[in-house]
Amino acid sequence: MYRKVYKRLLDLAVCIPAFIILLPALLLISLISMVSFGSCNVIFIQNRVGYKGREFKIYKFKTMSDERDANGELLPDELRETRWGKFMRRCSLDELLQLINIIIGDMSMIGPRPMMERYVADCDANQRRRFEVKPGVTGLAQVLGRNSLTYNERFKYDVWYVTHLNFRLDMHILVMTAKVVFGGTGTAYNPDIEKKYRASQQYGTRPLQQPTSLNEYGELRRSNNM
Repeated sequence: MYRKVYKRLLDLAVCIPAFIILLPALLLISLISMVSFGSCNVIFIQNRVGYKGREFKIYKFKTMSDERDANGELLPDELRETRWGKFMRRCSLDELLQLINIIIGDMSMIGPRPMMERYVADCDANQRRRFEVKPGVTGLAQVLGRNSLTYNERFKYDVWYVTHLNFRLDMHILVMTAKVVFGGTGTAYNPDIEKKYRASQQYGTRPLQQPTSLNEYGELRRSNNM
């Protein structure tokens, strides 16, 4: 019942008031971004794959400028990220616009992060189980390592979450998310993320044991140097 009904009601009960309360902050972030990037285009929109493999448009604040080289090509990502962009990523401010995605029903507060379409073809049948629930702004993989995890590790945490989804687990992830956000861990931009993804098709460098209960999270984090 929680998965099918109450999870959605919880999303709406939290995110609609949150969006209204945070609206002045969203406008302020937009204004600062306009000044930082020298452009009025401060919203990043991208197609992602979510629940049951359906595509949707995800909304985020831009964290990079649109600077180009002499040939009109975008500069490498690490050269386009500004101090303000790094700050937004570290504090997860760029994710706030996903409140819109939650309200309209494309996402949930908690779930596997939405995947880019070009990566879906590389998922095996077990990894595709992550599409059995709506993607989330935060999730188990985000609180157990975030960008420091290999893609194989993220998939395993995503599938474990889908299998064990319940209210208690979601509340636990929310609390852990607050600790990660305020601690600023695992948010540094990795310019080699796509190379890391391709390399991880051979399943990374660190062995991963899937947790069987909430009590094993701490042990998993220690054993994986998280």
